[in-house]
Amino acid sequence: MQGLLDGSMKKLTFHSAAKPVPDAAFLTEEGGEATLADYQGKYLLVNFWATWCAPCRKEMPMLAALQSDYGGEDFEVLTIATGRNPPPAMKAFFAEIGVDNLPLHRDPKQVVSRAMGVAGLPVSVLIDPQGREIARMLGDAEWDSPSARAMLEALITK
Repeated sequence: MQGLLDGSMKKLTFHSAAKPVPDAAFLTEEGGEATLADYQGKYLLVNFWATWCAPCRKEMPMLAALQSDYGGEDFEVLTIATGRNPPPAMKAFFAEIGVDNLPLHRDPKQVVSRAMGVAGLPVSVLIDPQGREIARMLGDAEWDSPSARAMLEALITK
């Protein structure tokens, strides 16, 4: 997969072996709790972000485009705001950048982000259908690039 990546997507590093993900819970947009294991059975692109993060503002519409084009039984973009991100501010953030198809999940006490070793923002983690981390990227990227799309299509169709 690494060979399909170019430009800013080269920052996405595939692991030599899949890694387990923690079972820590985050708060769903609806106010309940969920874990990453709840999404097993499909590829998951988990994006840790915050309302104050300028690179997050830049890449979020590209992640929304991936969800529009590929989201479904085999793939989903899951966004988790980490740290202090009040729901009204999160809604305003998405409204300002025109994103209406990604979840407003949050990790206010940074339980999930700490358990996953998220040290900066944004961080994107690619999880396989078995619920294991297979790749990670620190920083924003051109998620709507031909390179990103080729990588996702190769994963989803293999």
